[in-house]
Order: sequence, then structure tokens, then C-alpha cells
Amino acid sequence: MEAAFAGVKVLDVSRLLPGPFCSMLLADFGAEVIKIEDPGGGDYIRWWSPFLGKNSGFHAVLNRNKKSLTLNLKHPEGKRIFKRLAETADVVLEGFRPGVMDRLGLGYEVLRALNPRLIYCAITGYGADGPRALRAGHDINYLALNGVLSYSGHQGNPTLSGVQVADLGGGALYAAFAIATALFARERLGEGQYIDLAMADGALTWHCLRWGKYLADGLVPTQGDDFLNHGFACYNLYATRDGRTMSLGALEPRFWQVFCATVGRPEWDTPRYFEPGPHQRDLQGEVAALFLTRDLCEWTELFAGADCCCEPVLNLDEVLADEQTRQRQMVVEMIHEAWGAYRQLGIAPKLSRTPGTIRGHAPELGEHTAGILAAMGIDAAAQAQLRAAKAI
Repeated sequence: MEAAFAGVKVLDVSRLLPGPFCSMLLADFGAEVIKIEDPGGGDYIRWWSPFLGKNSGFHAVLNRNKKSLTLNLKHPEGKRIFKRLAETADVVLEGFRPGVMDRLGLGYEVLRALNPRLIYCAITGYGADGPRALRAGHDINYLALNGVLSYSGHQGNPTLSGVQVADLGGGALYAAFAIATALFARERLGEGQYIDLAMADGALTWHCLRWGKYLADGLVPTQGDDFLNHGFACYNLYATRDGRTMSLGALEPRFWQVFCATVGRPEWDTPRYFEPGPHQRDLQGEVAALFLTRDLCEWTELFAGADCCCEPVLNLDEVLADEQTRQRQMVVEMIHEAWGAYRQLGIAPKLSRTPGTIRGHAPELGEHTAGILAAMGIDAAAQAQLRAAKAI
């Protein structure tokens, strides 16, 4: 089948998590992603232990379906090669602080003059302008400053998510959406554009439900003040007898009714279950005491036939073995000639006409340098000179 992004060339100058996850999504759906890496060491994430072969396991997951070209963007010849690639590229993706690519002489205006159809996406922490534009940051900082952490968790302790909400949700996913949007717009308008994407901005929009509540009642959100953040008994996490955890999400009356009937506590099924107030703490205590009477496997078996949104909290090993995960092809068995067998994350969106595919492993550092340069007309002798000059 024809891939959705077949023929789209992406020059990815980003590192670590947000940019590489974004370009992985594009590569999964057919884009040719050329990962531009410094000859001295490449993407930093390659060297984070633990390792698969000579590279990090993080790299193996984030950089599948891509090519690796080592290019020194501080060297005149490296800049020249990058500009030549940009002349025929569709997308440039970078994740530096604002102004870095401009100082290298490779910013949007320079590249746009070479290729007016180019889409240039800059993923930054706080955006291209504003008082924090040049400030360093990570996922934890973006979530702290945009208020997400202020009402995450309970009992006065802000809680970090186990996944990077701002990096992935606020940055990578929005960037992929913005790039796809710009590609679509280019078909109508005939030219590319600049995308200024701040991870802090993107994660801020994840407030949407609490924002709506705040607009209506004017109350600043706090931990445990609402039905979605530990405030209600019907939507919470509960420890089991064997030290595991069950998740209960019986928000709607019909789900709560089934839950109460299943655990033999029909007296809990009153309209007050979905009303705020001190009684919620008492009800939470009663539900918590109930869950401590059985092991996780017993509760899982009990609720297997009950339609009430009560499920076990699985660890990653259990998720990989889960029948739903496997039937949805969210775990893909791979074999690498050097690493051996390993399991790759699957592709979440299931498109019927242009499905995504995993066509290749994450590349070794500079694995495709010779081939890409040869396709540009740079022969082996010239490549040897560039290598000696540390331009590639």
C-alpha cells in the first residue's frame, strides 16, 4: 500500500525525546527521515544505558525507520551539505533553544530562501519569544510552570507522571500534527511555513477540562478537589491485599451501580456518590478497606464480567504479555542482525488505506552517510576528504 507520507523528506536535527518521537511518527507513515547527527557522538540518547548492541534501548525505540547522516553543522562544508539537502527537503525539524540555528546560518529565513516550500518546525521548551524563551527546561519544569503539577497527586504532594506529558503530549504529538497540517496547507497554498512549538504551551492545553471548570466556578484547582484527581471514591486508585493496585473509574451512575452490586455493597449506591463533600473521604476509606481484603488476581477475576470500569494496574511486563496489547499489534517482535530478538512498540493509529509500518531498525551512528552523500554526487574520494576535515 502507498504510505501516507511517501515522498516526504524530513531533516531531523533534534535530539533526545520530543523531536525524535515526532519524526518517528512521520517515519512510521512513510516519510524519509534523515537524522542529522554530530560526527563526534550523535544524539545523546544513543549513550544512555541500558544498551541493545552498541546503542541505547531508548535509541532503538525512538529512531526506527530512520537514516543516520553524520554532519558537523559548525563546519562550512557541513553547512553546505545541509543547505543542499534542505533545497529538496519538505521538513526541517529541530529542538534547539531559539536562535541556535540562526547563529549556525541555517535558520528558517536562510533555508526558506533556498526552498520556499520548506516546512520548518522548531520544538522548544517555552517558545520563540517571551521572558522564558532562552531558559533551559525539562518536562518537570514545563508541567510545574503551566500548573499541571499543582493539582496532580493528593495529600499535599504533587506527583510526577511516569511518562513525559509535556515532552510527548505537549511537544512531539503537537509537532507531528502541526507538520501534517502544514503539509496539507502547502498543497493548497503552494508554500511552506514556520512552526513555533513550545512544549509548555502544548501541555497547557491539557488543562482543558479543569480550565472549563475554572471558567464556570472560578475556583483554582487543587489536589484532591475534583472527581478526576483523587477527590471522589468512584474514580480512584486502591491498594490490594498483596500490595498491588486496582483502578476504579465508575463515574457514571450505571457503572457505580454495577460496582456496588458486584462487591456486595448496595448501600453505597446513592446519588451522593457523585457529590463533593466530606463524605467522599469517608466513602474512599470504606472502598479502600474493601480492596485490601483480596489480592489483585482475585479482584481482576471478580470484575472480569462486570461492566463498571474497574481494572488492575499492570506493570510493563504484564502489558507486553496482555492479549489486548498483542491483538492490537502494539508489541512487534523484531530481530536485529547484531542485537538479536527484541520487542518494539507498535503503531497506535490504525489507518485502513495507508497504514503505518515498521520497516527498519534504529540506525547506527552515520550508517547512511556514505549512501546519502553518494546520491548527492559526492564520491568516495570527496567523502574521505570531508571525513578527514571532520565535516562528516
